[in-house]
Amino acid sequence: MAHVTLTNVRPWGAAPVDIVMSGAEIHSVVPAATAAVDGDRLDGGGLLALPGFINAHAHLDKSWWGQPWVSYGGEATTQGRISHERAERDGLGIPNPSSATAVLGEFLRHGTTAVRSHVDVDLGVGLRGIEVVREAVAAFGGAVEVEIIAFPQDGVMRRPGVLDLLDRAAAAGATAVGGLDPASIDRDPVAQLDGLFGIAERRGVGLDIHLHDGGDLGAFQIELIIDRTLRTGLHGKVTVSHGFALGELPANRQQSLVEACAEAGVSWATVAPVRTAPLPWRGMRDHGVAIGLGTDGIRDLWSPYGDGDLLRVALGFARLHGLRTDEELAHAVELASRRAAGFVHRKVHDIVAGARADIVLLDAENVQDALVRSPRRELVVAGGRVVVQDGALRI
Repeated sequence: MAHVTLTNVRPWGAAPVDIVMSGAEIHSVVPAATAAVDGDRLDGGGLLALPGFINAHAHLDKSWWGQPWVSYGGEATTQGRISHERAERDGLGIPNPSSATAVLGEFLRHGTTAVRSHVDVDLGVGLRGIEVVREAVAAFGGAVEVEIIAFPQDGVMRRPGVLDLLDRAAAAGATAVGGLDPASIDRDPVAQLDGLFGIAERRGVGLDIHLHDGGDLGAFQIELIIDRTLRTGLHGKVTVSHGFALGELPANRQQSLVEACAEAGVSWATVAPVRTAPLPWRGMRDHGVAIGLGTDGIRDLWSPYGDGDLLRVALGFARLHGLRTDEELAHAVELASRRAAGFVHRKVHDIVAGARADIVLLDAENVQDALVRSPRRELVVAGGRVVVQDGALRI
């Protein structure tokens, strides 16, 4: 097995070390200039080293990245965006393998080495989007690892046949099935959750439910999700994405929901969008409720924004939640990396022996400086392979 030694780098801004990689794994981390180099040597030049970023909420199948610019349209509501997407996606050739590949390339270029991607599964596209994403992932030869969530963007119960598609996707290797606003989209939260939890139990997969509904309606659905998780024994296998309602509730109700999420092992994925209510992140941290950061859609029919840089998403989280101290700023970066290990089924994701050799080098004084400036990724190692050098893809 090939050995590569990355010398003189500063993990999380600490003292310089040498990182010895064996194949796709970190073999050892030793003080700088003490590694016995056996194989290739890469000089890290004293740069800041972070683990590869983990994108906990993406939509690789939707993007028109690399295609001609598409002007934003439709109504600015969840249903309005769904309808607009359904009307326009075929004319744009979405899902498109070249766009999905281009977006993955941008993720890698910005240091993201693991992704959880929701992929639309509906009566129009069937399972084709999953095939497109797998084709894009294969183009990188294992450099970026992608877990697929079969996502019913157009609803579940209101579209007979979608539950069967989700079940087929789970049987074919999707690591989770998704859901969408059980109350306001399907208008039958009990039936939607019955169907989704049934698939999760039968196929042994996880659940990730988009929840845009706010206030009491959103809180009611969070309670239903927690109750189902406890009753089905799916502890640690259920994620709420967005979950805007949690930030809108009074403090005492927030606390009770956070405690219940902790008991059920329900995690949270957020893209920290502007003008949304901050999450009670400190309480979530203290109770062990995992928070993952994601890019959501990038240049798609829902939004023209996004560049694939998860460090910028972490900065958005920090600004939305008013983070200021060094400890708080570092925590935002940890949410985008080592604290997100569980979202991609890793026991550990860090610059330590035994972890996958996913390493990002940046020219920054410390973690906080990297967060607020989001400098170029000078070097990205993914699974022990150099995939980005001097800011450019090498794969």
